[in-house]
Amino acid sequence: MAILESRLHADHASFDHVISAGEPFMHTIRRGQIFRILDLEGNQAVDTLFYNSADPSERYSAQDTIRSQGNLYLSAGTVLMSNLGNPLLTIVADTCGRHDTLGGACAAESNTVRYALDKQYMHSCRDNFLHALNTCGCASGIGKRDIVSNINFFMNVPVTSAGGLTFEDGISAPGKYVEMRADMDVTVLISNCPQLNNPCNAYNPTPVRVLVWDAH
Repeated sequence: MAILESRLHADHASFDHVISAGEPFMHTIRRGQIFRILDLEGNQAVDTLFYNSADPSERYSAQDTIRSQGNLYLSAGTVLMSNLGNPLLTIVADTCGRHDTLGGACAAESNTVRYALDKQYMHSCRDNFLHALNTCGCASGIGKRDIVSNINFFMNVPVTSAGGLTFEDGISAPGKYVEMRADMDVTVLISNCPQLNNPCNAYNPTPVRVLVWDAH
């Protein structure tokens, strides 16, 4: 795990917003700006997607990112690659040290299959993504088919020796953060995960804070 602290201070940020527990968020980050996701209370999974703002058909690619760095997990120094092989953002600071690329986003279907039939109508990350796309003015050109495999910041999904995945207690803590420099204008789509059925949120979804600093 690569731990690297930031030198940026919150009082110099040009944008500062708290995403309530279980809620969606969408925002445009300009090339050169720094974007931070701050885990306020610890062990809160933050399901995240990125799109090229000028052409949303270019978006974050888990496959290209994993292949280019030769590592399943994200940490300081990781370049988040697009499906066209271009850098979208670079992780420039990280005090958590490891972030998941494989666990995906919870949905009505997965809640039903993994847990119980009566979990189908629970709030989910996929529902959050769709809600944000339908209500945010910065979602132009992004649709349901553009919801691809996402990043789970702060989420702990180890790969077992048999090649399976398990959802475990998080390795984050209050005040941990991950910080990225935008390598092009990007639109960020977030679901501050509402999952109650596994330990990715310590069975208790909590708020997170997002900040942006302008390029210098």
